[in-house]
Amino acid sequence: MPRFSQRILVVALCLWAVLDAHSAEPSYTIAVIPKGTTHEFWKSVNAGAVKAQRELTARGTKVELFWKGPLREDDRDQQIQVVENFMARRVSAIVLAPLDYQALVRPVHNAVRAKVPVVVIDSDLKSDEYVSFVATDNYKGGQLAGQQMGKLLGGAGNVILLRYAVGSASTEAREAGFLDVLKTNYPGIKLISADQHAGATRELAYQVSQNLLNRFGREVNGIFCPCEPPTIAMTKALRDLGLAGGKVKMVGFDAGSQSVTDMKNGDVQGLVVQNPLLMGYLGVVTAVKHLQGEKVDKRIDTGVVLVTPENMNEPAIKELLYPPLSQYLN
Repeated sequence: MPRFSQRILVVALCLWAVLDAHSAEPSYTIAVIPKGTTHEFWKSVNAGAVKAQRELTARGTKVELFWKGPLREDDRDQQIQVVENFMARRVSAIVLAPLDYQALVRPVHNAVRAKVPVVVIDSDLKSDEYVSFVATDNYKGGQLAGQQMGKLLGGAGNVILLRYAVGSASTEAREAGFLDVLKTNYPGIKLISADQHAGATRELAYQVSQNLLNRFGREVNGIFCPCEPPTIAMTKALRDLGLAGGKVKMVGFDAGSQSVTDMKNGDVQGLVVQNPLLMGYLGVVTAVKHLQGEKVDKRIDTGVVLVTPENMNEPAIKELLYPPLSQYLN
């Protein structure tokens, strides 16, 4: 064989080896679908997903991430459509925070049958066909809120529970944990309202909060809200009516920047805080592990803590209150 032809053959073989090596690298497309895209909580989940993508890619597992969800957390039809669209695109896996534990069952089952595995995060689904559930122990979080409320009121007083939304498994579990603690441990606390729902936006929650305070403002001693939008809205309503600053004890959920400011200013006496960045991170990591054939736990607890004015400056707590979103999001 002529020397020139030998050189061409050697170059071709080298190119083939390089291409073959690249083709051997694992590559996945992961769709992360939150309940909504406006609240700070979901921005932290997004940051965690991006963190996982970067680390996996740096270790040789290429991950292309798609982040898409409904604008509002009450738009079931939109979230179902997003799930169906990614199923039709045959992404490698879906990481889903279902905004309704029943309405999203069929779309998830359809995705699984189409060989698109689903990891559920944040809020449970009335199904066992998902790969894993990566979330807070929401019932425990509600219990922490109930214990804080009982402590703040000295075991006696009138309390309002402002619920979030029908069908939201995460917040319903928190509400149940809160009520169970009051019933079991604090019989001297009377529940004067527990049948109102805040809705998916701060604006709706503020209107409901105003209505509740106009009705019960003279007799209420403590209020619990089970997630970010109603917590911020109710605190604002308390301020506007001159009931903040500890006059009415306020216990909320999630570490939105406004809620943290409200605690600093003395208007919030307790926040039950999750780790949404870890939730997004482990959601993506768990999906990739499953795709690579690894066994994963059916339930993964991402932790929950009670933050108070007394402990909010501790280093471990500050990491939860001020997640490094700018490192991962543009």
